[in-house]
Amino acid sequence: MIRLSAALSIFCIMVGWEAIKPRRTQQIGRKQRWPVNLGLALFNMILMRFTIGGLAYTAAVMAAEHGYGVLNLWQIPTGLSIIATLLMLDFAIYGQHIVLHHCPLLWRLHKIHHTDLEFDATTAVRFHPLEIIFSMFYKAICIVLIGGNPAAVIAFEIILNGAATFNHSNAKIPEKVDKILRWLIVTPDMHRVHHSTDQVERDSNYGFSVSWWDRLCRTYTAESKHSQTTMAIGLNAYRKQDDLGFMHLLIIPFKTQINRQE
Repeated sequence: MIRLSAALSIFCIMVGWEAIKPRRTQQIGRKQRWPVNLGLALFNMILMRFTIGGLAYTAAVMAAEHGYGVLNLWQIPTGLSIIATLLMLDFAIYGQHIVLHHCPLLWRLHKIHHTDLEFDATTAVRFHPLEIIFSMFYKAICIVLIGGNPAAVIAFEIILNGAATFNHSNAKIPEKVDKILRWLIVTPDMHRVHHSTDQVERDSNYGFSVSWWDRLCRTYTAESKHSQTTMAIGLNAYRKQDDLGFMHLLIIPFKTQINRQE
């Protein structure tokens, strides 16, 4: 309930920000895109609620009880354990994102996220259900290996949702402020480059909360070839909004594979 309340609050804030000060003028209206994106969000939420939604926290509790994971090998102060858990999980999700782009089988699932032809707060929840399930199992395995602090795992889930909503938003941030912020966190302008139709740009800026990993691992792209307000969003192989309905997105991964240059 805490996670859901936080997610809805941040979503409402970012939607309001987008409406008052949008970064880009959208060519495809909310009435066409939002039912699909929010429909996927609702479907995934119900699916996880009745299946493995609590797996991450359960994994953390199990690791703590049995002494599994790196952080449980020593007597570490609680504060340090929480910080270490947050940083390690953050890097783990960064690494997962890279694999989702470069493993053909997983790209089949992840490209659903990139088929959105616009970029706003609802893009943050546009994921295929099978990717959500895969990500939860991956996260649970990482938590056990890390020995993640249970309280930090809950905090991480909240941060994950909030950061994704923020950096996928169409909110306008002054460029000077953006350049300062992105030394610490992933801003909408920084992450929008990742949703470019250009593959080189798409294969960069994988971070979701802090921007350090992209800079340290040399996957950072400062600016797109085209301006933020004119760059094309999405995938070149999927340019018709009518072909991107709810049911279409669910079956796209099972169709004939299209290469990553799509």
